[in-house]
Amino acid sequence: MKAWLFTGAGEPLTLVDREVPEPEENQVVVDVKAAGLCHSDVGFMHGEIDWMLAHTPIVLGHEVAGIITALGPGVANYSVGDRVGIAGLGLDAPGLVADGGFGKKVIGKVEQLVRIPEGVSYAQAAAGTDAGQTSRHALRVGGVKDGSRVGIIGLGGLGLTGARISVLLGAEVYAAEINEDVWPLALERGIKKCVRDVEDFADFELDIIIDFAGFGTTTAGAIRAITPGGRVVQVGLGRAEALIPTDLLVTKQVQLFGSLGGSMPDAEDVYRLMGTGELELLVTPITFEEIPDGLRRLEEGGVRGRLIAVYGE
Repeated sequence: MKAWLFTGAGEPLTLVDREVPEPEENQVVVDVKAAGLCHSDVGFMHGEIDWMLAHTPIVLGHEVAGIITALGPGVANYSVGDRVGIAGLGLDAPGLVADGGFGKKVIGKVEQLVRIPEGVSYAQAAAGTDAGQTSRHALRVGGVKDGSRVGIIGLGGLGLTGARISVLLGAEVYAAEINEDVWPLALERGIKKCVRDVEDFADFELDIIIDFAGFGTTTAGAIRAITPGGRVVQVGLGRAEALIPTDLLVTKQVQLFGSLGGSMPDAEDVYRLMGTGELELLVTPITFEEIPDGLRRLEEGGVRGRLIAVYGE
């Protein structure tokens, strides 16, 4: 089968022929129909977060949706032909520990499978596995609920999703995003107001701020802007380090949390909202052949929502 192979930091992806994977006990083979491109993949290409990869070379692509085409021993609750997403749990996901969705077929562990609701496209389902569940999990860490006053930093694929789910939970949501072209999309999704600078959040008396950008200054700005006793959740890894105002962290008694990935309940909740029509992620489809160029576009910035390589419905 055709796959884009990552051989190491600083090297371009190489189009190769890989053996079709064989499922072991409690595993299935998924014929990939859509695979998401993530900023983490760009980080792998530059060697910035290679600690997340179990080994190289490897076929990247940790946002995967498709059709089950083979069952391993012990698989009881799934059948060939089932439409599923593969929800990586922590760092256990295709594209991180084994060949991923930038190839035409992948292995899915039964405990990672999520059934795709009727009417939900493969592109939406692929984005929901990581961008969706990561966003939903960050809201759990932040304690977002009905009546919360929430600030979302960064309106990329994760931020827009987190903002929309926050609205659906009954929160009053504000966003900080320097790209004003995205603001109308945010307002359509129920966000009350958008600002360019994180520190403008101080005007809104927010009790929770979730940083999906993570460029250092954003983390510091969140601590400055949050109300005393508020909670800041760090998700984005735009920079590996941040210089934060520890005097304000202490005197305002700010709670600072990190959030990585998500859980099966997070993925199931995202798929449920997709199935009801309340949640539609912003995706930009590309082809399998365009994956290397798509990663370049991600690195350069300006991509709206999530880039999803679609191999067929």
